Amino acid sequence: MEVVIVPDAAAGGELIAEAMAALLRRKPEALLGVATGSTPLPVYQALSAKVRAGEVDVAGARICQLDEYVGLPAGHPESYRSVVLREVVEPLGLSEAAFMGPDGGAEDIPAACAAYDSALTEAGGVDLQLLGIGTDGHIGFNEPCSSLASRTRIKTLTEQTRKDNARFFDSIDQVPHHVITQGIGTILEARHLVLLATGEAKADAVALAVEGPLSALVPASALQLHPHATIVADEAAASRLKLGDYFRATYAAKPAWQGI
Repeated sequence: MEVVIVPDAAAGGELIAEAMAALLRRKPEALLGVATGSTPLPVYQALSAKVRAGEVDVAGARICQLDEYVGLPAGHPESYRSVVLREVVEPLGLSEAAFMGPDGGAEDIPAACAAYDSALTEAGGVDLQLLGIGTDGHIGFNEPCSSLASRTRIKTLTEQTRKDNARFFDSIDQVPHHVITQGIGTILEARHLVLLATGEAKADAVALAVEGPLSALVPASALQLHPHATIVADEAAASRLKLGDYFRATYAAKPAWQGI
């Protein structure tokens, strides 16, 4: 696991966007896994700016969803399909045909979960999966005590996660109780995992994920098992890392050809 400490969210967004751009230059048809919420927005904004500047061609890129609410009406502005189309697919100039995600409105949710898991495999697997981290250490919607071998499935959100997400709705009563999420085992199959964390509210979760024991209680700690996992944290989110100075030193000494 590599830990990169950046000054602020904008710097983290630029760093990750350049990693995505470098991947697309090597592999134009790469499958990028995207996360939702406010944290990854600087990544999408920076990548879109690179596209507009002609620094990278994304015409062949594919985008896939990490998770989805269950039960929101089709086209609901806060469904994650709508959010990804609005914040990622459209700004990059891609068509909806380049996008894939689970069906949160399916009559048979377990079948929809299995179908999406299979679709990711059939697409050749995720080349780079962007992740956020919850204040309780969750990734995707794999809440604490999720199986570290779990596959795409339905999950019940904790009350804390519903409170955290209520800012996107008129009230917490409108936040669904259930979601479809890629499982931790599914996430770990991506070739490169990149977790972005910003703000002091994420500091405890980042410290536990990076320096704590591997534990289902902190789902993000599963990234310790991955051969190519990168944690990008701003100064506030990295403030409780005991090895912060070491991580800064190792990144400063890293050869430029390695990328992130």
